[in-house]
Amino acid sequence: MTTSRSMTAAALIVAGISAPHVALAQQPGVKRTDLQRHDLSIPGREAIQVHVELAPGVVFPKHSHPGEEIIYVLTGSLEYELEGKPPVTLGAGDVLFIPAGTVHAAKNVGSDTGAELATYIVEKGKPLVVLAE
Repeated sequence: MTTSRSMTAAALIVAGISAPHVALAQQPGVKRTDLQRHDLSIPGREAIQVHVELAPGVVFPKHSHPGEEIIYVLTGSLEYELEGKPPVTLGAGDVLFIPAGTVHAAKNVGSDTGAELATYIVEKGKPLVVLAE
């Protein structure tokens, strides 16, 4: 990994500890809007719901989460690559479950902006997104 890439990854991870939506929203072609965040009845867990938009051709790099991610595609055509599985392309109304810690990436393979509703059930106090090497 180059020094520049290492510094960028470190900055995103550090920024993600206190404001995960800020670090990720700054990636060109990605717009993240936090919708809600609530503690769960399970100690140490929280639910976070985010509206994510990807411009055409944009790739969100390989990453993981400290808990489960549940995706509902709202618009467009989004390709998801989960570690160890072949890529899957989803359209509006399709859903995807990503187990805790699974490295994955997303790409807008359509010609219009794609959007998803991402719901995370994660460990409270940990960075929401951990970039993979």
